[in-house]
Amino acid sequence: MTHVRAARTGMAVALAGSMLALAACGGNGDDGGNDGDGDGDIKIGLVQINQQALFFNEMNAGAEEAAEDEGVDLTIFNANDDASTQNEAIANMVTQGFDALIVVAIDVEGIKPALAEAKDAGMAVIAVDAIVDDPNVDVQVGVDNDEAGRQIGEYVNSWIEENGADSNIGVVGALNSFIQNIRMDSFVETVEAAGGVITQTVDGENRQEAAMAAAENMVTAQDETSIVYATGEPALLGTVAAVRSQNAADRIRVFGWDLTAEAISGIDEGFVEAVVQQDPRAEGVVAVQAAKTLVEGGAVESPIDVPVAIVTSDNVDEFRSIFE
Repeated sequence: MTHVRAARTGMAVALAGSMLALAACGGNGDDGGNDGDGDGDIKIGLVQINQQALFFNEMNAGAEEAAEDEGVDLTIFNANDDASTQNEAIANMVTQGFDALIVVAIDVEGIKPALAEAKDAGMAVIAVDAIVDDPNVDVQVGVDNDEAGRQIGEYVNSWIEENGADSNIGVVGALNSFIQNIRMDSFVETVEAAGGVITQTVDGENRQEAAMAAAENMVTAQDETSIVYATGEPALLGTVAAVRSQNAADRIRVFGWDLTAEAISGIDEGFVEAVVQQDPRAEGVVAVQAAKTLVEGGAVESPIDVPVAIVTSDNVDEFRSIFE
């Protein structure tokens, strides 16, 4: 485990404040911190999926900011994409007497025994991003992935109609990701209802290198494919790289999830049309605030839905500074 101290401020927390229904929260009276030195009265553990994806690092940064602002101890654990390691980390936090658990679950079913152990130990439990349908979860924080998948599907349908484009669509997914499967299923349902044809679905395994290889194979094999939908950051990064490596930017238009500098470059070049952008920093903020509120005996509404934006050439300038 590593202990972290917040280094960045300026996060707009009005969203978080409006979502939390506070009760009996007087604060802990010290300036705390999240450096793990024991100064804070409330110990919160954030069990993360990995620290390679920008999405998770942004979430960590938001959690760090909130921990410093709220005067609590925050420990971030990096599971390196291993579900069993997440469960072990939770068990260790139970043993060490943590007050609250924030978890971005890799395996939404396999993590349930660990959550039960945490709840039995009296910990507040907050699930972020991945939806864990379990009575031991006090608060769910994140995006309505089903609805957002439909939104980007509707955007693709409108784009096809406006541009008179072919509706042959390939999908680069992550079949080991519960959330990305939701995004894929609702998208596919939406475009097929409008006459779209899914030419092929490939598995990027939630890894950029695997997604690039899968996308390259699809772009090469499926000459009729004119649109590719990528369900997450690694899938989108891999797809952008594949379109470039196969010199396919003249015939492929890319839609997907989670901005990066590479995706913005693709928007500027004209072959990335639209990207669903979440606000992982806000997710980190509201998760820590919810954890503190629950530990102090307050009430928190659940779920806490964090809105998404669809980023295109029309509004991409609003997001550039995040990736500089």
